[in-house]
Amino acid sequence: MTDSIAEQRISFLDLKMITVPMDPAAAPVIAVRRAAKATKPNVSFPRQIAVLLLVAVMSLGFYWLTSRYFVQSIEVVGESMVPTLEPGNHYLLNRWAYHKATPQHGDIVVIRDPADHGFSVKRVIALEGESVHFLNGMVYVNSERLNEPYLTPGTHTFTYSQAKEQLITCGKDQYFVLGDNRLVSMDSRSYGPVSRPDILGQVVLHN
Repeated sequence: MTDSIAEQRISFLDLKMITVPMDPAAAPVIAVRRAAKATKPNVSFPRQIAVLLLVAVMSLGFYWLTSRYFVQSIEVVGESMVPTLEPGNHYLLNRWAYHKATPQHGDIVVIRDPADHGFSVKRVIALEGESVHFLNGMVYVNSERLNEPYLTPGTHTFTYSQAKEQLITCGKDQYFVLGDNRLVSMDSRSYGPVSRPDILGQVVLHN
């Protein structure tokens, strides 16, 4: 009799020491949620600002490199290239065009103006070593009359001096440029041939 009571007490005490959750299935869910919350990144506000500034600097750097060495949008100011280019219109300047090539006859280019050190748009008429002869309102390159279908019909090309004719020869790495609107254009007739480093790129015309 005594042994039986002792066994019951032992069994009772063993049951009291076991803890059983009210909802065993909820325990793993709570553990997962706590783990997820613990691994969630904590990005501070200053760090977000730093990331935004980095993106802005990289964007500006990419834009500068693109416009400086590859393609740039330009706006035509003035009427020196009418009727080919209209004032106020926007065009693309291919700054990579002459990286491994040289300007050719008829190319429309942006130059650093030797007169005022600004920028202007002109057309390449003669290359290095070629001669340009102005005579009776006509243009001759290497003694051959220049065919200029881009000019307004009836346009004549005169020098800016009192002389009725003028002969100019381009030196090494020099190019003779003219504006298509010969009556108002300040070009190589005034400041002479331009050097290769002063030619910034070729204007891309819209088709």
